[in-house]
Amino acid sequence: MTLIRTSLLNAVAVGVKMLTLLGINKILAVYVGPAGYAALGQFQNAVQMVITLASGGINTGVTKYTAEYHEDERQQKRVWQTAGTIALAGSFILSVLVLIFRADLALWFLGDERLASVFVWFAATLVLFVFNTLLLAILNGKKDIPRYVVANIAGSLFALAVTAWMVVHWGLYGALVALAVYQSLAFFVTLALCIKTPWFHWRHLFGRLDKEVAQNLAKYTAMALTSAAVVPLSHILIRNHLGETLGWAAAGYWEAMWRLSGAYLMLVTTTLSVYYLPRLSELKTRAEIKKEIVAGYRVILPVAVVCSLLVYLLREPIVKILFTEDFLPMDVLFFWQLMGDVLKIASWIFAFVMLGKSMTVLFISTEIIFSAAFLGLTIILVEHMGLVGVSVAHAINYALYWVVVAFLVSRKLK
Repeated sequence: MTLIRTSLLNAVAVGVKMLTLLGINKILAVYVGPAGYAALGQFQNAVQMVITLASGGINTGVTKYTAEYHEDERQQKRVWQTAGTIALAGSFILSVLVLIFRADLALWFLGDERLASVFVWFAATLVLFVFNTLLLAILNGKKDIPRYVVANIAGSLFALAVTAWMVVHWGLYGALVALAVYQSLAFFVTLALCIKTPWFHWRHLFGRLDKEVAQNLAKYTAMALTSAAVVPLSHILIRNHLGETLGWAAAGYWEAMWRLSGAYLMLVTTTLSVYYLPRLSELKTRAEIKKEIVAGYRVILPVAVVCSLLVYLLREPIVKILFTEDFLPMDVLFFWQLMGDVLKIASWIFAFVMLGKSMTVLFISTEIIFSAAFLGLTIILVEHMGLVGVSVAHAINYALYWVVVAFLVSRKLK
């Protein structure tokens, strides 16, 4: 499947997801306000870390090896069986730990032990959450884009329906519970889609651990766990710094800006995951990989530039429509945030080569260094520039990241 065709099919799911996210953002803006946004950001980062730990961080590896072994069904099933067994054990252990430490987690991430029951909901549905992402990883690796698209659309609609109902009835608490459970509900739709495929059977997801497969997946576990630890942690610390120095409303403005970035860039970022990762996993020669990188810069980067420019020109009506007038102070963040977003996409084209070709040491090193750099730059620049400093730090950090990963990946491929 070509980059253009994959992008067009993926655009359907992304379009639905963008509309639902924008609808969710509006509901949250009305019912929880800027300070509530900051709390949601903290909880979302906690969810990301726990999910990655529970799954063993293997989903990227599952996609890679499912694509790589596209002509060997027996080897694919060894990958799925090993991955499913790891995911089941990991989700059970993490569910128990989240239940035991729910009060501590609520205090650490949300600043209020009374919200501990949110983590009970999360723990109760964690195994469904983990297996939903595993099945999506297999569909991606099989390049079954139509089913992958339908599953993602279902997840988006569940997110909108569950979030809207719970936020309207229970405010911030309802938003937190919705964030904890909606992807778990989407599991049943994903499962129904997979059951209809010729490759699916329960016995292919559980059983004996294959030592060789586990060692291969371990590389992706190391990379995923690094990202799951350092990226959300850097965001939590940045949000805390903004809250403590500029106030929690300022932290909420940054969280709203970050969510908006994620929404408008979704077509680009998901195309990288859906097309690039499986495609790069298949390629064997330097010339083939270079050709895909060039294609990425011809197709993906211009889309990111155009989207960023449109968002910047329409920033004031976007804030009023998608959020509320209480969020208008976030206007100062737009220019540098959008500049950083373009640089991020440019750098991610090379970063996905690191994932697709298992450049474990390079990936882990750059993730740690540049997550720390983002935090350090934010602390320095916010002190001298105020709230806009966090967006300037974002742009500078990704400019440096792009230069470094482009150099390192190019040298590695040689």
